[in-house]
Amino acid sequence: MPGPGSRNSLGKPGPKAQNPGKSFKRIMGYVLKDYSTHYAWVIVCIIASVLCSLQGTLFMKELIDKYITPFLLDPDKLPNFEPLAKAIFRVACFYAIGVIASFVQARLLIKITQGTMQTMRNELFERMEKLPIKYFDTHTHGDIMSIYTNDIDTMRQMISMSIPQCFNSAITIVSVLVSMIVLSPVMTLVTIVMVGVMLGCTGYAAKNSGKHFVRQQKQLGTVNGYIEEMITGQKVVKVFCHEEKGKQEFDALNNELFDAASKANTYANALGPINAQLGNLSYVLCTIVGGALALHGSVTVGAVASFLTLNKSFNMPISQVAQQFNSIIMALAGAERIFALMDEQPEVDEGYVTLVNAKKGSDGKLEETLEHTGLWAWKHYHKAEGTTDYKPLEGNVVFDGVDFGYTDEKMVLHDIKLEAKPGQKIAFVGSTGAGKTTITNLINRFYDIQDGKIRYDGINVNKIAKADLRRSLGMVLQETCLFTGTIADNIRFGKLSATDEEVIAAAKLANADEFISKLPDGYNTMLTGNGANLSQGQRQLLAIARAAIADPPVLILDEATSSIDTRTERIVQEGMDKLMNGRTSFVIAHRLSTVRNADCIMVMEQGRIVERGTHDELIGLKGRYYTLYTGNSIA
Repeated sequence: MPGPGSRNSLGKPGPKAQNPGKSFKRIMGYVLKDYSTHYAWVIVCIIASVLCSLQGTLFMKELIDKYITPFLLDPDKLPNFEPLAKAIFRVACFYAIGVIASFVQARLLIKITQGTMQTMRNELFERMEKLPIKYFDTHTHGDIMSIYTNDIDTMRQMISMSIPQCFNSAITIVSVLVSMIVLSPVMTLVTIVMVGVMLGCTGYAAKNSGKHFVRQQKQLGTVNGYIEEMITGQKVVKVFCHEEKGKQEFDALNNELFDAASKANTYANALGPINAQLGNLSYVLCTIVGGALALHGSVTVGAVASFLTLNKSFNMPISQVAQQFNSIIMALAGAERIFALMDEQPEVDEGYVTLVNAKKGSDGKLEETLEHTGLWAWKHYHKAEGTTDYKPLEGNVVFDGVDFGYTDEKMVLHDIKLEAKPGQKIAFVGSTGAGKTTITNLINRFYDIQDGKIRYDGINVNKIAKADLRRSLGMVLQETCLFTGTIADNIRFGKLSATDEEVIAAAKLANADEFISKLPDGYNTMLTGNGANLSQGQRQLLAIARAAIADPPVLILDEATSSIDTRTERIVQEGMDKLMNGRTSFVIAHRLSTVRNADCIMVMEQGRIVERGTHDELIGLKGRYYTLYTGNSIA
């Protein structure tokens, strides 16, 4: 798996957003799919809020021209405050409606935003679970996590703040523009000219900052990927005194992130102050023009005062929209990464042979049942004939001339031929990189082969549904993986319906019961951080117990005892032998002494089986196996 973002990206500009319009349309599709009615009400609330606020601004003209100016011209006349009180009450009602509309809008946006994010996270996780192993081998875990956190959060900000703000600004601009034209077309023309200048500045800044925001989001994922790797490998870092080198690499990645973020925000953050000053200039020009018009009697003083307030109201939403470009561009950059993951091709599964619980009918033939009889069968529906047959699951595995490579350009396995009969123990030994683990990854179809056939009970594995194929296989890996939860939960991971008695029985079979019973909470002991509170050997015992409880007919043990000390290995080996008894087993050997009793040992070199036979037969050949065994070499 490549490191966190190959280092060749350092110092080079990131990719541009491929199709921001398409991404925006897709985001809105998620919003409107479940919340179209809610969003319609949000728009209604925005319109109501804007119009109610506008009423207060226009009231200024009425207040000055109808009430204040007459009083100033004739101070001796006793004013009638009743009409003024009614007008103030009317404006107060409008403001109250605006407050209520704003409150409802905020509540609706919370529901829309969080609901949309929940839907997207669910779809992301669902798609991720369907992706092939190859995807996770070629993408850093930290970068994938960054999609779930940083990229999703930028979209949350856009949906909850940026888009509503743009709606608000658009409605404000239209309504204010109409009011301004009614009050004074001349001053409106001055305002529009200044708005054109502001829009020019906004477009220039958006164009230059957009590409850097895309690069920023990508580089943020790269930094997160590197941090995740370094946290996971802290012991290795410290053992090999790699701290300084790690810091240098992190500094290089962080500098790249700084460069992208700095360039993006230089344009975006400068836009606000520039537009604010242009808005102030527009206000001053309108004040001069308005004063001249008022002196000539073209407009009233109240109209000038209202217009100047509207001028501020007109420039403000333009500045706000400009400021939201920052969030919108970041969100669209994050959206491309989110949708790229969602659009990844899921693991292809054309299998139609399924695994079912079976029992023998009165005629002695197998038939499907919902009961857990302990008898499994392959269910094969023949579409052409419209018939179904059942074949007992035996655990016979055949490789027939298999060629495989992780890429078509470089083959890893060459002409692999072997047969594991039901109940046999097949061992693989050889140098590191010889292809031992790769063979086991092909049995459960983590990868598909380029040539040849793999047959399971005489059925081509390509015809078996992957979920059913993997359900019939138990696997214990060299690197254990435990999940947050109790010890019992981790063992039960192999069979979710297992009872407590079955959990304990599986632990005893793996010889894990002894150490579990000594823990303060026994099987209810909570595990976190991949079982960090257990020793490596104990974690491996739990992994073996997890495979035991699944009770599969075929076992794959990938150096399952490599992390266990010699004393613990002897304890485990007895349990392993019980577990493998009666099952077809594929064992990748770390210590050659553990496979002496194998029915057949496959010696591999450079992706080929160079020797095969029992321990005694291979020793007699005095070939590669003899060299490995007598030299105490590690396979």
